[in-house]
Amino acid sequence: MGVNDEKTFLITGASKGIGLALAHRLAAAGHQVVGLARSANDGFPGTLISADLADAKQTHQTFEQLSQRFSFDGIVNNVGLVKPQRLGEVDVTSFEDVMRVNLFPAIQGTQSILTGMKARGWGRIVNISSLTVLGSIERTAYAAAKAAMISFTRNWALELAQTGITVNAVAPGPTETALFRANNPPGSVGEERYLSSVPMKRFGQPDEIAATIAFLMSDDAAFMTGQTLFVDGGASIGKLIF
Repeated sequence: MGVNDEKTFLITGASKGIGLALAHRLAAAGHQVVGLARSANDGFPGTLISADLADAKQTHQTFEQLSQRFSFDGIVNNVGLVKPQRLGEVDVTSFEDVMRVNLFPAIQGTQSILTGMKARGWGRIVNISSLTVLGSIERTAYAAAKAAMISFTRNWALELAQTGITVNAVAPGPTETALFRANNPPGSVGEERYLSSVPMKRFGQPDEIAATIAFLMSDDAAFMTGQTLFVDGGASIGKLIF
């Protein structure tokens, strides 16, 4: 895709971090970007809609309104919620909250734009998973939700394989977003724990993750579907032991 081949993309969780970096990258390439987030951001390079994606009814109404207003060519299901809990402390209410925010908008948003993409014979669906699907402490709910995103990816890819719509997932490793740094400041125990799991010994940058997503949204990725790309500095292949 180039500037002369403008597409319209929808991104959830778009006001910061990876979602915002992706919005800037897609807009710079000449595409129209529509974002959803709980709070507005004056620096968003497109149309940013405020919505509580934890509210299934409001989410449905928002997606329906947007699908009537825009002709979407793709969606990035990026919104997420983490509630760290050890196994003995996991409560079903928190578990349900994490599953609902991570999974329901992905289904609702994709369904809302599916008919238009099928009609045009071109579409891109990218689900944001996580390195935690391979195992992480205090992530019973989050890792389960992100594993479900990979399952969505494989199932939807099979269903849509002959429609011109591709479905892929990106699973980032530790990424240096503002939220991550707030919880893991330089020199902290948390920073060291995360760094010890990454062979490259550094954190990913939001734009590095966004670059992979943007590739999957492009024409160049037309023959790739049902795949999960780990963008994690080598963390998914394990640490080297000398």
